[in-house]
Parts: sequence; structure tokens; C-alpha cells
Amino acid sequence: MNKLYPSATAALEGLVKDGMLLAVGGFGLCGIPEALIAALRDTGVRNLTVASNNAGVDGWGLGILLESRQIKKMISSYVGENAEFERQFLAGELEVEFAPQGTLAERMRAGGAGIPGFYTRTGFGTIVAEGKETKEFDGQMYVLERGLRADIALVKAWKADTHGNLVYRRTARNFNPLAATCGKVTIAEAEIVVEPGALDPDEIHTPGIFVQRVVHNPTPEKRIERRTVRSA
Repeated sequence: MNKLYPSATAALEGLVKDGMLLAVGGFGLCGIPEALIAALRDTGVRNLTVASNNAGVDGWGLGILLESRQIKKMISSYVGENAEFERQFLAGELEVEFAPQGTLAERMRAGGAGIPGFYTRTGFGTIVAEGKETKEFDGQMYVLERGLRADIALVKAWKADTHGNLVYRRTARNFNPLAATCGKVTIAEAEIVVEPGALDPDEIHTPGIFVQRVVHNPTPEKRIERRTVRSA
């Protein structure tokens, strides 16, 4: 089955609508599906809830969806590089659900594995645990966290075949495999697209059964989140 679509716009067509929950791969600006994010902005859908490790930066990544006011809620771990995020949050214009990084990763993994919830010690006794069920195991208190199942997952791969099998590259793997499995529909953006059989099965990180659509983006910008230079 050929899952390759001619563009990011075409890959989103017929899927996105207002009020959806999206899981988006990436860590900062590393390994983000930048073409799919830009195409999502152009659809004009609104009131989105987005689960992602962070919220990009001003003017790039998920930051462009914040600027266009298409996101109503973020489920994130770290958002310190985005001034517009801060402004909207402090003004009461944006809902935020903070999740410890490992907890967010496990929520995505659990959702993809069909696990509705799990207990973790992380966050007990803090605002993270407010309103959540707690339970004692072996003398330690744990917080019940819900698995995360997204309507759509947007992920970035290094290589993909037209059947949707994905290979990530080094640190750009980050949250992408977890996001890919937790989406009811997963769309992958890849720098290199090959024919079925060209990928070594032992090197595939996300099997194509989890991926419904693939987009080829051979020249991503790969912006650096914070560039530091010094004079020679």
C-alpha cells in the first residue's frame, strides 16, 4: 500500500478539524515535522490541544500555531523559549497542562499500547498531582496518570519507505516514536523516501502499521533553537 502523499497539505486533507488533540514529535526544534506544522497552520483549524515536549520558539515550529491563535491548550514539559507562549499563558488566553518529561513520554507510550493509565512517583506532592488519584505501593505514594491517545500524530523521520516504515536519526528520534504510536492517524514527514524493501528491517524504529500517511520533505530548514557564537 503506497502511503506517500504529494505534499503536507494533501496529507492533512480530510483529517483535521477544530477541537482535535494532536501529538507532535520533536524536542525543541530538533526532529520537528516542520512542513506538516506549516501546513496545519494553513488549514485554519482552531481550538487545538497539542501534546508535545515543548511549544517551539517564536516564529518557528509550534510557535507559528500559537501566533495564529490556533492552539487553545498545550500539554507540555518545557516551554521556556517561547515568549508568545508566556504572554498568552499569563494573559489567561492559553490553557497549559504541564507534565514531567518522562511522564509525558510514558503517557504517549501507554496510549499507543492501549494502556489507559499508570502509576508513577514523579510529581507526587506537587501541583502536578492536584486533582489526580494517588495510591500507596510498598510504602511509597504514586500518582495515577492517563495514557494519551491523540486524534492525529505528526512526526518527523529521517528515512521512510512508501509503506510507512520509519527510521529516525540520532537525537532527532526523541519523542517521535512515542507520538507515532499514540495517534489514531499518524502522518510522517521524512527527508528520504525509498521503495519497500530498501530499509533494513533491523533498523526500522516505527513499523508502517502505525503510520497512515507519508510526506517527502527533502530540504527541511532544521533551524537551531538557540545559536551561541563568539569572536575568534
